[in-house]
Amino acid sequence: MKLQRLNPAHAPAYRAITLEALALHPDAYTSSADERALRPASWWEARLNPDPDSNEVVLGAFDDDGALVGSAGLSFEAREKGRHKVTLFGMYVTPRCRRSGLGAQLMNAALDYASARPHAKIIQLTVTEANASARSLYQRLGFSTFGVEPYAIALGARYLSKVHMWRALADLD
Repeated sequence: MKLQRLNPAHAPAYRAITLEALALHPDAYTSSADERALRPASWWEARLNPDPDSNEVVLGAFDDDGALVGSAGLSFEAREKGRHKVTLFGMYVTPRCRRSGLGAQLMNAALDYASARPHAKIIQLTVTEANASARSLYQRLGFSTFGVEPYAIALGARYLSKVHMWRALADLD
C-alpha cells in the first residue's frame, strides 16, 4: 500500500470513496451520501488544496493497482486560541482492505502529519458510540474518551450518540 496526501487530481477518486463510505455506513458519519453527492467538483478539489499551510488535509491509501482504498482527513484550527487542536475526519477503509492493518497505517500517517504541523498539540475525533471496531483502533493508538454526545446524529427515526476522543501529539507543557 502507498500512503500519500491527496491533491485536486485525486478529487474524483476521493469523492467516490467518500460517497461509498457514507452510503455503506450512514451511522458512522454526520454527513449523508445524498448531501455530499450534491457538492460540485470544485468543493472536492478545494478540500484537497495542496498548499502546505492548508487548514484541511486528506491522506489516501492506494493499493498496488493505484486504486484509492482508504482516506483520513485532518482539519487544522486556524484561530489563534485553538490552533493547537487538530480534528480527524472521514476515516474510512474499503471493505476489501479491512483487517489488514491499513486502518492503523493510515491513522499513524495522519498522526505523523498532524504532529509535524507547527503549534499542533492535540488531535480530536468523534466516533459513533456503537462502532466498537473503530473505537478499539483509536484506543490502541492512544486516544482517550472525554465525553459522549447523546442524540448527536439523526438517522431516520433513530438517534445515535458520538464519543469524543482525543490524544496528545506533542508535549503539552
